[in-house]
Amino acid sequence: MNKTKRITYTAIISAITTAASTTIYIPLGFAKAFPIQHLANVISAVLLGPAYAVIQAFLTSTLRNLLGTGSLFAYPGSMIGALLAGVLYTKTKNLELTATGEVIGTGILGAMATYPIGALLLGQDTTLFGLLPAFIASSFVGAVLGYAVLKLLVRNKVL
Repeated sequence: MNKTKRITYTAIISAITTAASTTIYIPLGFAKAFPIQHLANVISAVLLGPAYAVIQAFLTSTLRNLLGTGSLFAYPGSMIGALLAGVLYTKTKNLELTATGEVIGTGILGAMATYPIGALLLGQDTTLFGLLPAFIASSFVGAVLGYAVLKLLVRNKVL
């Protein structure tokens, strides 16, 4: 796929994901669980590769924050998950590992990276063990949805 197509797909996935954020999210205290972002990360990782998946996650997080449908927690979680999913897919071409990479990247590593943002920058009374379940639940649901979409595309010989 050439660079122009990758940029176009990145923009389209970011726009759809941002639009969906106005209707599909689960409020969890001071954070929002957003499974559509994780679905987009898995799809971007497979279709576009790790670099464009991270760009998509960054663009979507920025747009969601500008529109008031996201939080600063969206940046580290979504970007780490997209990167790990993209790297795992690039190295293995395995969809299951790609989805698992999203859950580990966002659900565990992203939650750990988010803790200092909540505690130090936002002054939120957070605990790491409070963030982990929320991030894992959101990323798991989104990764399963992304995996299902990709399996459907493979079965119908689109991928």
